[in-house]
Amino acid sequence: MLHERFQAVDKAQLARRFGAAARHYDAHARFQQEVGQALLVRMSVAGMHEGLEGRGLDLGCGTGFFLPALAGRCSELIGLDLAPGMLAQAALRGSGARLLCGDAEQLPFADGTFDWVFSSLALQWCERPAQAFAELHRVLKPGGRLLFSTLLAESLWQLREAWRTVDECAHVNRFLSLPQLQHAIATGGFSAPVLESLAWSLGYPELNGLLRDLKGIGASQVNDQRHGGLGNRQRLLRLSEAYEAHRQPDGLLAASYEVCLGQLIRR
Repeated sequence: MLHERFQAVDKAQLARRFGAAARHYDAHARFQQEVGQALLVRMSVAGMHEGLEGRGLDLGCGTGFFLPALAGRCSELIGLDLAPGMLAQAALRGSGARLLCGDAEQLPFADGTFDWVFSSLALQWCERPAQAFAELHRVLKPGGRLLFSTLLAESLWQLREAWRTVDECAHVNRFLSLPQLQHAIATGGFSAPVLESLAWSLGYPELNGLLRDLKGIGASQVNDQRHGGLGNRQRLLRLSEAYEAHRQPDGLLAASYEVCLGQLIRR
């Protein structure tokens, strides 16, 4: 059973954290860019090609990396993000999209505004996932589509396992399991979702590379802030030693993500 409040999130702090990372976000966002590109491919497979009319929304647009690719798929595009700092970076792309600051759980749009919504790796930061899906259901037109990606519970399991050898604190963000996600989608009003769960793996020569990327995108620790922080040098050394168990035959340390790519239709 999915509780209404999945995780405790201070949204003002969340916005500050991601906003502070905005200027160097793209340099650390290889994984995020790969996942978003995979979602764009699924938009095309779904028949959402260049030249479509109507309105589109990039929910959690961040630095606007995907706005230029999305702009040609609708006559009007809006990019929405919780962090003003991210929107400032998105404005530099010149995509022509209208940029707004807002919350996925309380969208600032009228019912039936959009023909489609694109949202890549944003919904996992919602405190009330079912409420976010209900809002997306509300702002889509009948027949409108939501294409999204989100992280699932097994993401960064190696880092979580390594931290357990150091202390009992929750240093790695928690994400929904697939059944919890399905429950949130159904509670939000969508039926017959098309969901694809994929394992995504990145390799790093040293653990510091992974930690730098997480910090560089502002996602090193978002929920349970009292347990945040990377700790002192001795604790990091113990963490690095524990993570060596996940060094692969190619010599790289594995960092695995469990990603759901989804397509929902507003009936």
